Amino acid sequence: MAATMKDIARMTGLGLATISKYFNGGNVRPKNRKLIEDAVKALRFVPNEFARSLKTRLSRTVGVVIPELGNQFITSIITTMEDILRKHDYAVIVCDCRTDPRREKEAVTFLMHKRVDGLINMPTDTTGEHLKPALDRGIPIVLVDRMLKALSGKISAVVVDNVDASEKATRYLLEAGHEKIGLILGNEGIYTTQKRREGYLNAYAEFNIKPRKEFIRFSDYTLEGGYTKMKELLALSIQPTAVFVTNYEMTLGTIIALNEAFRSVPDDISIIGFDKLDMFGAMYPNLTLVKQPQNAIGECVAKQLLRLLSQTLPDPLNQIITLSTQLHEGNSVKCLK
Repeated sequence: MAATMKDIARMTGLGLATISKYFNGGNVRPKNRKLIEDAVKALRFVPNEFARSLKTRLSRTVGVVIPELGNQFITSIITTMEDILRKHDYAVIVCDCRTDPRREKEAVTFLMHKRVDGLINMPTDTTGEHLKPALDRGIPIVLVDRMLKALSGKISAVVVDNVDASEKATRYLLEAGHEKIGLILGNEGIYTTQKRREGYLNAYAEFNIKPRKEFIRFSDYTLEGGYTKMKELLALSIQPTAVFVTNYEMTLGTIIALNEAFRSVPDDISIIGFDKLDMFGAMYPNLTLVKQPQNAIGECVAKQLLRLLSQTLPDPLNQIITLSTQLHEGNSVKCLK
């Protein structure tokens, strides 16, 4: 039979109030804390977290809903977030919705049933309808990487300056003499895709050059997507002299497609990719890349949620934090001037 708090009370001689205070994170005298911890080990006591959550209305868990668990950018952010949340005694439940709005809505419902205290979401559904159950219950929400216009002012978010990131990369290629620049984007309706396309067009406008519509390709932020779209660009009668790829997985796919076509980088085609991660060092030692501050994103998301969880106001202050990117110069861009 499982041990109870009454068993701990009998073993330690302490009152139930003191023992309950210890398990709920209250201040307990060091001597009493030692007695309780020794009794817990001896009795192999496991707290009833569900019962405690009913009493305190806190589960000490945070739900995370993401589009793809295999996405390296996403997993690096989750690792940083989880480390910070665990230090504050929050467990994390991660749900992968496979970039499917229906699955995403189901994941939010599942997390509501688990009585999570807060939600972190990199949204797939651009309407924000999937988050309505959480908003109705007053659960704090922090979006990652993507903003939802319909929920502006109702939720917090941490994003990067995607317009500036894309402008910098495209401008770098234009300054090197490339006027025919391919652009491989993610899903067309997603916030980051729209902003990165906007930056690309802004740079062209700055140079008074009209971009070719056929050079702009929408994909799905996967390796296969980058591979397919690069193949399409290589099949055009007029081909780009450079290509800007807007995430890590698609950049990998683009490099594979170029290798299969025996196109040398940068002699035959120049390339700027996204996110400087270890895998690129093995495939292409010095690729020019847009570098996102992954650790800073994860840290800001965790701190934003902890701030919201600590607030007792009926209408907590929601914030949108925008972080900058850097252009890491390598030798994958050929100067045509």
